[in-house]
Amino acid sequence: MEQYEPDRLSPAQVAAMRRSLRNGRAAMTRRSLLRASAGGAFAVGGLGALSACGIPAAGKTQGGTSAEDHSATEKRVSFSNWTEYIDVDDSGKRHPTLETFHKRTGITVDYTEDINDNNEFFGKLKPQLAAGQDTGRDIIVLTDWLAARLIRLGWVQKLDPSNLPHAYSNLSPQFRNPDWDPGRAYSYPWQGISTVIAYNKKALDGIEVKSVSDLLDNPRLKGRVGFLSEMRDSIGMTLLDMGKDPAKFTGDDFDAAIARLQKAVDKGQIRRFTGNDYTSDLTKGDFAACVAWAGDVVQLKADSPDVDFVIPDSGYVTSTDNMCVPNRARHKTNAERLIDFYYEPDQAAALAAYINYVTPVDGVKPYLARIDKDAANNPLIVPDKAMQARSHAFRSLSQKEETAYEEKFAKLTGA
Repeated sequence: MEQYEPDRLSPAQVAAMRRSLRNGRAAMTRRSLLRASAGGAFAVGGLGALSACGIPAAGKTQGGTSAEDHSATEKRVSFSNWTEYIDVDDSGKRHPTLETFHKRTGITVDYTEDINDNNEFFGKLKPQLAAGQDTGRDIIVLTDWLAARLIRLGWVQKLDPSNLPHAYSNLSPQFRNPDWDPGRAYSYPWQGISTVIAYNKKALDGIEVKSVSDLLDNPRLKGRVGFLSEMRDSIGMTLLDMGKDPAKFTGDDFDAAIARLQKAVDKGQIRRFTGNDYTSDLTKGDFAACVAWAGDVVQLKADSPDVDFVIPDSGYVTSTDNMCVPNRARHKTNAERLIDFYYEPDQAAALAAYINYVTPVDGVKPYLARIDKDAANNPLIVPDKAMQARSHAFRSLSQKEETAYEEKFAKLTGA
């Protein structure tokens, strides 16, 4: 288990956190609300505050700490999620899938939309987690990098496979074995987040864009190209274009990707690095093409006939938001039953039809087609096997790597 060490945040990490809160994934709302993938890794109010509070790290063994499970006598489960990240009926007040779960099981779901940013939410939970206390929540949804850290700290519980038959059987192969939770012993994805290349057909005016190389090297696109201000997305896509796997890259590989982007910055090829505000640049045509988040592209395509996307032959970067059960949760079995419920294809389809993210559930397409044929045939929501094979995750970073890489990326972007 990783012990907490009270490292100070570097200026670059603080800048990265502020970028995410101001205009990155953390700044968005439903369907385009993509989570801060780097976010300055445990920024102000996060892990760095633990030592100041005199709170020790969790126990010495990985696997979390269980409490007496009250699931059998207390038919309820407390579920904390990101804002507007679940299906809602026409009244805007009811969640049909949660009501279906309640009718089937008799378990009441106390559903709270109290997550707006990974670091901010962690700041709420850290005193209880570090002190080995109940957080009052049975399920929390964390972006992969933060889920990874909590697993290493031993602050979330190992899941019971016997309560997760649908999740075990139906989890899409592309999400089964992240390096931070092989085999999904401690987490299951809520939804996936993909990074692709988006373009404005009118602004391209016949120019072909199929790869990151096209963005960086075609002189006809000079000053009309955008990259993302989230390090993992922009560097990950560049690494793939260079023939490197974001799950296995070295420090030298990272430096080479930085150098490649720096060359494009120096010659004016890249107009700017953006958060979610690239959507305006793209629809107006100020960006002819850019690195983009798939959740945005789904909506932009619906609103603008000029916007489309391409998946490079080299592949694309995917991250996940993940359901975890924190230590000392009172209703672990109920939590596992709810996690498993969302891996039933019909329930996963109902969720995907509303929020339009990448569904992590295999076999969902025919169920989704009954609700929304366009969504079922959209590879940004239901990736086919060929697209799944081109999906790559950005590997976990140590604290030392995080600091060094954010500093280099901040210098590149001028943050």
